[in-house]
Amino acid sequence: MTAVPRRPFLHALERGAAALWLAALSLTCAWSASAAGLPGPGRVVQTEQVRAELIAHAPEGIAAGRPMWLGLRIDHTPGWHTYWKNPGDSGLPTELIWQLPPGHSTGEIVWPTPRPLPLGSLMNFGYEGTLVLPVPLTVPEGPLGDTLPVRLQAQWLVCKDVCIPEDGTFAIDLPTRQATGADAALFDAAFAAAPAEAASVRASAQVQADAITVTLTGLPEAWVGRQLHFLPETPGVIDNAATPTARWEASTWQARVALSPQRSAAPQALPVVLTPDDAPAGVRVALPIEGVWPPLPGPGTPGTAPGEGAAVPPPAAPVSLWAALLLALAGGLLLNLMPCVFPVLALKVVGFATHGTDRRGLIAGGLAYTAGVIASFIALAGLLLALRAGGEQLGWGFQLQSPAFVAALAALFTLIGLNLVGVFEFGQVLPGRLAAMRARHPTADSALTGVLAVAVASPCTAPFMGASLGLAVSLPALQALSVFAALGLGMALPYLIASVWPAFARALPRPGAWMAWFKGLMAFPMFATVIWLLWVLGQQSGIDAVAGWLGVLLALGMACWVWAGSANARTGTRRFARAGAIATLALTLLWAAPGLRTLPPASAESAEAASGDARWQAWSPQRAAQALAQGRPVFVDYTAAWCVTCQYNKRTALSDPQVLEAFARKRVLLLRADWTRRDPEITAALTSLGRNGVPVYALTAPGDRASRLLGEILSVREVLEAVDALP
Repeated sequence: MTAVPRRPFLHALERGAAALWLAALSLTCAWSASAAGLPGPGRVVQTEQVRAELIAHAPEGIAAGRPMWLGLRIDHTPGWHTYWKNPGDSGLPTELIWQLPPGHSTGEIVWPTPRPLPLGSLMNFGYEGTLVLPVPLTVPEGPLGDTLPVRLQAQWLVCKDVCIPEDGTFAIDLPTRQATGADAALFDAAFAAAPAEAASVRASAQVQADAITVTLTGLPEAWVGRQLHFLPETPGVIDNAATPTARWEASTWQARVALSPQRSAAPQALPVVLTPDDAPAGVRVALPIEGVWPPLPGPGTPGTAPGEGAAVPPPAAPVSLWAALLLALAGGLLLNLMPCVFPVLALKVVGFATHGTDRRGLIAGGLAYTAGVIASFIALAGLLLALRAGGEQLGWGFQLQSPAFVAALAALFTLIGLNLVGVFEFGQVLPGRLAAMRARHPTADSALTGVLAVAVASPCTAPFMGASLGLAVSLPALQALSVFAALGLGMALPYLIASVWPAFARALPRPGAWMAWFKGLMAFPMFATVIWLLWVLGQQSGIDAVAGWLGVLLALGMACWVWAGSANARTGTRRFARAGAIATLALTLLWAAPGLRTLPPASAESAEAASGDARWQAWSPQRAAQALAQGRPVFVDYTAAWCVTCQYNKRTALSDPQVLEAFARKRVLLLRADWTRRDPEITAALTSLGRNGVPVYALTAPGDRASRLLGEILSVREVLEAVDALP
């Protein structure tokens, strides 16, 4: 039998695919081997500021019913400190997240008595020197193995002149058949420093307009006549920096304790720790609150940050339902001009060019696209409303706060771009039945394009959208969904009109060779979107996650190339090449997927350093409230990395020299509230302003009860007029 000659290009393709597969496999194996040799988490994490160590105490061994403790020891470098469960006016408490075998559990941290840490006009509570945070350990009944694996993920904020968020991963394997007591002295000292539960203390607390009056009897006799520190366990109630007005009458301690001007809680019982200066431990007392708490400070009140006062209901809706529907329709129309919608514009232009003069196809595609957009808006809004009803603090565009969703969108746009540039056709990679269904129902592609448009465009907030979306989330479900449906109709309306308008169809050029060139050109907006999405992913999960996902996109591109190029190869070669491509893609996914996690929120200082502009500071309610109390206006930029409009405003109006000079002249404090990652505090602040998405720009003058909201697309003139109007 005469051998059939094979095409040189196909032969080269097969050899190239095999070589790529072997190279990828070798690289993966090399990486796995090197990773296996890296040291895993240990007992100690050392930084320039602290030395943290995972310790344990089981004097009778590990078994059900025996005393067992785990703990994190932190040795602070002189001058540095970490924080108590109530950090005070700033700071964050240390968090411990344990990983134990099934059936094992830990209790609450036994916090030692903190010391006051004054900082200017603020007062914080925390620790210096050596600190141990003990946690009780409970194991189930029944047999145990020889060792108990304990893993800990800890996060702490360490401060001196600056604050640095740090974290550590710790691991220890505890022997179960012998005692563990090397750190007994550390645990004993921690227990001795914990505040004692004073069962003999009789307490009463009466709420007044701006203070509570406290009366305590039964305190230790050695404390009589001495000044006591009043340390509340519940944050946001007491003015931490104000010294209580106190006096002793025999053994009874009476004090008037000022309430916080930015009070955010009204508890029925207020647990506090009382201690004199030199006592190693304090006394814990649960104060029963008598009387009625005064109303919580509302947003915009003097000395209160915009958005503060969690118990205050959102302000009355500034627009009616019909006005919200019209605003949503107009906002949807303008959404087509937002930069985040440009990639979908490219897809629609390709769709129009493909249909050419096929009027019936144009109309069907326009209707399908409109249906896809409206249905997607309603579905996304329904999910948002359901999650908010369940207690989640979410806002519009919440899906792009998920690193996994951002990564999936990057992969999808990579596939679309590769398809447009001609690397593969969907008919080559889809199963035959799906490819035939797609060919018979081209309108389904238009509907899916509408779904994709909503996924990409939803993070943007066009003009007129802010008020309507802010109202929508406070309306009954059906009315709220109608607002989002109007928003979707507005976004799809230009394409629907263009599809059914005969003059538009006649103006389209006739299909020809130019379409192949134009289709390839439209791939580059897709690749530009991938760059943006990877930048967003880097903001959320770090540079390692971006590097890992770039490997996935590389493997995805190789898989598409191999799949399409091996279509005419021999059966055995085709199967080998495709199997290798799929295996490579799967291995890179396994490697990259663990990195798709949201990093913990950065501290204010690290966020400022990352911004690269010293004029802007990271937003916090306390920082805004302090500035307003000092008579300084506050401008808050509510932004996110995935909001293209936010980035445009940041690089234009907010970077204009005239605007920055006006801010400096009026002594305006510039704050940025970064919503790239989920932040319930920022979500609550947006809600208090009647908004549900970004961008939002709020300018507050000292003494004003309400913030002035600027437009979603800023102009230099608008910002200058707002700043010049400040007193």
